[in-house]
Amino acid sequence: MRPPKTRLFPLLFVAVVMLSACGQGSRREAAPEPDDTAVARVQDQTLWASDVRREAVAQGLIGEDEPLDVTSDLFRRVLDEVIDQKLLAAEAERRGLDNAALAQRRLEATRQRILGDMLVESVVDGAISDTAVETLYREQLRLARGSEEVRFRLILTATKPEADAVIGILGQGALFEAVAAERSIDEATRFSGGDLGYATLDVVPEAFANALRDAPTGATVGPVQTTGGWAVLRVEDRRTEAPPTLEQARPQIVRYLTYERVRQLLEQLRGKADVDVLIETGNPEPRPNRPSASVPARKAAA
Repeated sequence: MRPPKTRLFPLLFVAVVMLSACGQGSRREAAPEPDDTAVARVQDQTLWASDVRREAVAQGLIGEDEPLDVTSDLFRRVLDEVIDQKLLAAEAERRGLDNAALAQRRLEATRQRILGDMLVESVVDGAISDTAVETLYREQLRLARGSEEVRFRLILTATKPEADAVIGILGQGALFEAVAAERSIDEATRFSGGDLGYATLDVVPEAFANALRDAPTGATVGPVQTTGGWAVLRVEDRRTEAPPTLEQARPQIVRYLTYERVRQLLEQLRGKADVDVLIETGNPEPRPNRPSASVPARKAAA
């Protein structure tokens, strides 16, 4: 009796498939960031949603803290660009271009810039907090002197005799708003009664500022010659300029704290390092008290 045929080849096939599956599982890449999503594979490299978003930030297409929807047209466009970059880089490596001396220097320069940015981010993240922002805001409020704002109305005429006639009509008790609607040639304000709202005197034309500076509330002044003709003005109200709220001032405060912290870091590093400039540059300009424009302003930590 012949022995039963063994099922050697099927068993070997199953074993190979299982080993292959296990190997694939062991090579599965971990997401580089929490809740990251794999969005493409180029050759053997996985592209993640965070890679695409980082490229969009680098191109200035979105803000540093803005999300990027993986289903959006913008995401797909940037994804295609990242894929193209991967393919070009892979082809450059295949041709051995990465081994050239110039390539090595440029790659090292890029590496140094990335490491510098990461150091700045870590230092800034540790220095900027809500407490730091609020402390500086309160200090600025204490030191600030509120400027005076003036609310005034305007009737603009083409000639001085016309402006004198307006003064006469107003002197007879006519409403300023009605005369503005009828006689002013300033199309931007005539139908709002000539109302120009509140403004500090440093932002209005010099002729207006001189006329309004000492005029009390309710006074009519003019005619005042200006580039557009002759103006008759009336002071509606005066008030102290309201300071910005904390939220309004936050971006500027964060930018200042960022620049100041990076300046301090650079001073410390230069103080400990040996730096010799080997070229003659005449009288060097003083270094500004701010970092390079490439250093991004960061938001305060929550």
